Amino acid sequence: MSPSLKVSNSSRSQVSEFILLGFPGIHSWQHWLSVPLALLYLSAIGANILILVTICQDPSLKQPMYLFLGILSVVDMGLATTIMPKILAIFWFNAKVISLPECFAQIYAIHCFVGMESGIFLCMAFDRYVAICHPLHYAAIVTNSLILKATVFMVLRNGLFVIPVPVLAAQRNYCSKNEIEHCLCSNLGVTSLACDDRWENSICQLVLAWLGMGSDLGLIILSYALILHSVLRLNSAEAVSKALGTCSSHLILILFFYTVVVVLSVTHLAETKTMLIPVLLNVLHNVIPPSLNPMVYALRTKELREGFQRLFRSGLQKK
Repeated sequence: MSPSLKVSNSSRSQVSEFILLGFPGIHSWQHWLSVPLALLYLSAIGANILILVTICQDPSLKQPMYLFLGILSVVDMGLATTIMPKILAIFWFNAKVISLPECFAQIYAIHCFVGMESGIFLCMAFDRYVAICHPLHYAAIVTNSLILKATVFMVLRNGLFVIPVPVLAAQRNYCSKNEIEHCLCSNLGVTSLACDDRWENSICQLVLAWLGMGSDLGLIILSYALILHSVLRLNSAEAVSKALGTCSSHLILILFFYTVVVVLSVTHLAETKTMLIPVLLNVLHNVIPPSLNPMVYALRTKELREGFQRLFRSGLQKK
């Protein structure tokens, strides 16, 4: 069945499906991008599974910092899986058609997982703040109970918080165009096809972004400002280096995650005519962090590297 526009004689009727065209301006050769995207996806799934198995198998990694990292790995895999199978299906099998319910479900899942990733970054920043600024009270404050409550709160907050985004998108009237110049269902990309006014959707997404990820980023900045103030008061250069070293990997990931979010927001607000760059950034923002996070932590965290080595040695001994 060829993707076609399904509209009745009534101008108020809804289209029955959307068509995801892929990357704007490069439709003729975009399938070549499937190889690096597939490799990124496989590396993200494989690396995050390795981290989860290592944390579960190694008793020395049953610490809050690594438990939060394990939760981040689950969120990363969920985020990448939300978009990559459909993108690869578009490139490999020309499966461009997506039903309206599937499209709105993808909008919900993307916003939910991105919000949860932001929330987990905040939890990890709080963990580092307590460990460095209040080390004597760390074990009493950051308990398994706190980790469970924080995780449940982040799941509920983002699961409920983003519901208005797909709900408002579904209430728009899609009566003419149904071709989306994108590889995934983004809220602004979908609602730009609506025949009626979409200002409610734009305002809703902006407000939710500021209340959700904006507040997370503000608290993360506050946490690291307090950490920096506490670290600079230390007399030992070795202690300062060790304290900053435990935060460096986290800061690298936060910098990349929120920088791309800000760039995407600016390009959407500016309504730039060069759509390829924001679309490409949008896709990469959902697949690079899941593959980048495990690599950064593996390279910069000695305990995790040692956990990998013990896991591999254990596997070789069983053989």
